[in-house]
Amino acid sequence: MKTITIGLVQMRCEKGAIDDNLAKIHDHLQDGVRQGTDIMCFPEMSITGYVDPVNCREAVLRLDGPEVAQFVAMTTELPITAIAGLVEENPLGKPFISQIIASSGRLLGVYRKKTIPPDEAPRFAAGSASPLFQHPKVVFGVTVCADIDTPSIFAELAGRGAHVVFEAAAPGLYGSQETRDWQTGYQWWHQECHEKLGQYARGNQVFIAVATQAGRTRDEDFPGGGYVFGPDGACLSSTSDWSEGVLYAALLVE
Repeated sequence: MKTITIGLVQMRCEKGAIDDNLAKIHDHLQDGVRQGTDIMCFPEMSITGYVDPVNCREAVLRLDGPEVAQFVAMTTELPITAIAGLVEENPLGKPFISQIIASSGRLLGVYRKKTIPPDEAPRFAAGSASPLFQHPKVVFGVTVCADIDTPSIFAELAGRGAHVVFEAAAPGLYGSQETRDWQTGYQWWHQECHEKLGQYARGNQVFIAVATQAGRTRDEDFPGGGYVFGPDGACLSSTSDWSEGVLYAALLVE
């Protein structure tokens, strides 16, 4: 058995503010290293913000572009594995919603969101693969937001050897920003995670760890919420509200 320390970042990711978002990510990674963190997961679209790729073409990034290179380079100076989200250019069509994984100055790979709900389908393409990633202490997989509604993705990752699945999310809240009820939004996502991810964790005997966009962007709000579910389905650790911050947890894995 090994102990692995993870950091789950609840972060305000302004839309299209790539430089600012990367600076925040770097600061969190530095803090994570000071906390002895092995793997730090950032929310869905944490680098680009949750942009509409039609109206914000400059935030559609290439994996071989300078923004991704800057993110990957952070893991050259810092001994930590980092998972962050972006809108990825797709030369064959609509862009992907992707999480990229970097460690030791290398891009280890990418997970492209497989479950594209109806409101995203006109603008984004679905991914087709569920890769596994190897850390010296653990094998892990990644899912993104609406994948929470596709239990087979979690079952596949666990069946192929994942001990931890990182769920990176940015579930936009409905309703007017002027009359936002943050508690209701937070409780909705809290319930979604507990009911579904707790079941998947128990059914597949894996840890599931959640990092969610938090706070207000220029035209959309996000509920926050960091959670860790153990192989018995119990919530081992969670954030207390919708605020930005980092949830650290030590997991005992085989």
